[in-house]
Amino acid sequence: MLIHPRSKDRPFHFGPFPLESLPRDDRVLERERLSPPQTPAPSLPSETLLTRAADHYREVFTRFAEGPVAPTRAPLPGELEPRVADIKGAAYFMDASQVGICRVPDSAWLPGLPKQAHPFSVVILVEHGRRPEPDNPARGWTRDAAAAVAAMRAAEIIAVLAGHIRCMGFAAQGHVAGRCALDLEKLAVLSGLAVRADDGIENPYLARRFSVAALSTDYELIPDRPLHAAALGAKGLRYWWGIDGAQSGRERNRQAKRASHLSRYPMETVKRVDRPTTLILDDEVPRVPKRAAFFQRALHGDLGDKARHERKRFAFKTPLSYSLLQSIRALVPLQDGELGKSDSSGFGNPASNARAIKSLSYFLGSDLTGICEIPRYAWYSHKEDGNAIEPYHRYAVVMLIDQGFDTMEGASGDDWISGAQSMRGYLRGAEIAGIMAEFLRGHGFPARSQTNADSDVLQLPLVLWAGLGELSRIGELVLNPFVGPRFKSVVFTTDLPLEVDRPIDFGLQYFCANCLKCARECPCSAIPFGDKVMFNGYEIWKPDVERCARYRVTNPKGSACGRCMKTCPINKVVDADGGWLTRAASWLGVNALWLKPLLVPIATWLDDRLGNGTRNPVKKWWFDHEFVDGVAVAPRGSNQRDIDPRKKVDPLHARTIAYYPASMMPPPDQPGPVEVDRKAALAAAALLETPQQARLRSAAGGAVPPHYVPTPALGAAPPSDNTAAAGSPYK
Repeated sequence: MLIHPRSKDRPFHFGPFPLESLPRDDRVLERERLSPPQTPAPSLPSETLLTRAADHYREVFTRFAEGPVAPTRAPLPGELEPRVADIKGAAYFMDASQVGICRVPDSAWLPGLPKQAHPFSVVILVEHGRRPEPDNPARGWTRDAAAAVAAMRAAEIIAVLAGHIRCMGFAAQGHVAGRCALDLEKLAVLSGLAVRADDGIENPYLARRFSVAALSTDYELIPDRPLHAAALGAKGLRYWWGIDGAQSGRERNRQAKRASHLSRYPMETVKRVDRPTTLILDDEVPRVPKRAAFFQRALHGDLGDKARHERKRFAFKTPLSYSLLQSIRALVPLQDGELGKSDSSGFGNPASNARAIKSLSYFLGSDLTGICEIPRYAWYSHKEDGNAIEPYHRYAVVMLIDQGFDTMEGASGDDWISGAQSMRGYLRGAEIAGIMAEFLRGHGFPARSQTNADSDVLQLPLVLWAGLGELSRIGELVLNPFVGPRFKSVVFTTDLPLEVDRPIDFGLQYFCANCLKCARECPCSAIPFGDKVMFNGYEIWKPDVERCARYRVTNPKGSACGRCMKTCPINKVVDADGGWLTRAASWLGVNALWLKPLLVPIATWLDDRLGNGTRNPVKKWWFDHEFVDGVAVAPRGSNQRDIDPRKKVDPLHARTIAYYPASMMPPPDQPGPVEVDRKAALAAAALLETPQQARLRSAAGGAVPPHYVPTPALGAAPPSDNTAAAGSPYK
């Protein structure tokens, strides 16, 4: 407890609640078997814009309740316990509140509907979100929406779980609100998640504030035992302190007491400044085309045939990540839409609007939210197909989705769960931003979600300006003071009047200047050990993005890569259940910036001494499977890296960093391959200014460096059958 969080030795698939400590009663099995199924009451038509948006997204996820089964079954261990860990772990990874497993009796099938030969069921509960305060406009927005939003989230989780099981070669059918062939309340009781109470079911920790969903399957699993009625009295002193490393009642209470427009992390205590803590020459930063991003270049063939082929599957080459991809694809058409005709009065106060929007984001599941005006250079200049983008909204609501500390703890950072970590963050972000944009459009305000699958904006500058982090040594990655680099961002842009946040300063520039851990541990040596440079108008530790992209796309022993996130000393959990040392260090890091020169050397040394960044086998819940040609197979290997504090810094490393400034980008409308010129990119280091040189030049009115000028468009109309656009995994 002094150093590590209480959950350090708790298997991830046990979940955040101490279900394993509850009393059980096997007599319930017979009672439930003999009782008839209860047909759910028909749902009432949605009356609010938010409920209608949540129902719309739930209907999208229900498309994946059923689907084709892989023709060959995945290689699996003989024991059933690892199967349980994989399935329950995946459900908790997707943020199910509680998970249980049961056998499906005949009496659970609803009358008049076909019964499947599925003897097992995986059942999940999703807790209802907390309503905002009565004086918050979001209170009215969320009226009667808690159950609909939780049902939508439950449908998302079940869709992904069912797809995951089908990819492993077993049948699985989802049962969710509005599309269900099973008595979900009966399954919740049988799986040890609820107790019969009066006219419904009740959970020991969530009372009745939850929604239920389930899947039925022929995938053999170990059933849980039903709860004893006495389990409803489980909230005692042990729960308050935290049983067996589960989340404590103290931490849940702390979060519940925070204002609804604040995240669970005390971002309000972080120092605010007028500009980001790294130099940005606003008038010099070029607008760049999406064609220039190296993942996009790989798709066009710029990095060769192997990278082009692997780009279409690199983050989706496991059963779980492939299942996530299907839902991400389905949400792309929902990112924009027509404006509604609802009354838009009552939205005239930007501060009130901002407070309500943040409350709504947390109600829907965001982890951290900030707001900024969109600078000119945050808009891409051209789409993937070469068509120009004209800026169209004033504000950006920027949200961060935590990729999951415990799962990261069990991983090397570049093994087979890495791609799914990204995809889960992208799916959750697309869902939240999409619902919020649809809600605002319903009120008559233009709004569009900007996701990893389809974004007209660069998200990095928006994360900076929205006050959610500082630029780090990792380079093109922002660090937050409470979750470090362990997040994916999503944005929705809008013209709703909003009060903006200011950038933050928690001393990260000094920290990263004196901590080289991410550079030391990078598996492809893409992160610089040296000082910051000016690149396309930004002061930045510029990574070798070509080298990084090649490794992530073609990683043979894992799916993508997140080693820098895994090994960063700021990748921690900062809450009431965290280690005292971690909490104290976080407080000092945010509130005592003047102590950085003393504390940073100690903190970075101690981080290595404590073994932070090594794998915790207790937290590994997933199978190492590669999804190849529609079949899950055993991979050729899995990266099993741990940290190497004795690794020496290569003094010649800086000479191997390749820079691709705007002048070396491919034409934005070039459909065919444009081979990268790495030799020229290495030589481009000589073109770069130091931040001090850039400040002096800019103050003296010097000309913008010519390498800041992007390669112009060819001018030809983009072909309608653009092969790179057609080859996008999101289309």
